[in-house]
Amino acid sequence: MLLIPAIDLKAGQCVRLKQGRMDDDTVFSDDPVAMAQRWVDAGARRLHLVDLDGAFAGSPKNRESIAAICAAFPELPIQVGGGIREEETIEQYLAMGVSYVIIGSKAVSDPHFVSDACLSFPGHVIVGLDARDGKVAIDGWAKTSNTDATDLARRFEQDGVSSIVFTDIARDGMMQGANMEATRALARAVRIPIIASGGMTDMADIDRLIDAADDGVAGAIIGRALYEGGIDLGMAQSRVDARCGVPPFTE
Repeated sequence: MLLIPAIDLKAGQCVRLKQGRMDDDTVFSDDPVAMAQRWVDAGARRLHLVDLDGAFAGSPKNRESIAAICAAFPELPIQVGGGIREEETIEQYLAMGVSYVIIGSKAVSDPHFVSDACLSFPGHVIVGLDARDGKVAIDGWAKTSNTDATDLARRFEQDGVSSIVFTDIARDGMMQGANMEATRALARAVRIPIIASGGMTDMADIDRLIDAADDGVAGAIIGRALYEGGIDLGMAQSRVDARCGVPPFTE
């Protein structure tokens, strides 16, 4: 099981949003590389980067910051989401050293894009399913679709995605605890790894995450709780390793 620090990028700064609202952000740093170094020093085995501006614009807007992090940590697996809606974008990210691209809104609006991407870039595609009440949200969480998250997850499993990042929007950035019930239900519905996201708050959430390992929950993305001290990355990863071991998808 893997704990993955999140670095959300807005106008070149590291921020955290509440429930995906761009007008409700907290700035934690204006140096993304230094922030990445902080988590690497704490023992991060992978980083989760989100181009928030790109998620709303539909194309990458924080490319320079992402490239700088990749250049600074060439051996560290890095996954990137936000505004990935063209195969050319995927190719450019992989060329700069990104290990995995996360396809979100485009996966909902054009599922064939995912299957094509999996064929063109096998092993490098993750789908991000951001849900509100079980329905997938799109366009930087600004809209909620009528599409069921579980149905999409099953489809993308068949397409060959390496894993799925599942976010409960209602919990994201709110420090209210992760929605492990919904995450575990999704994990039981598929056989590929599910990475939990949204609402991880304290070590009690880490214990609930560990308990979900047998259902197929293989890790979690952690944001605000790391930045505000609710979770110590090194301590939490050590607890996870002791009970679950190192996951097969760390590289």
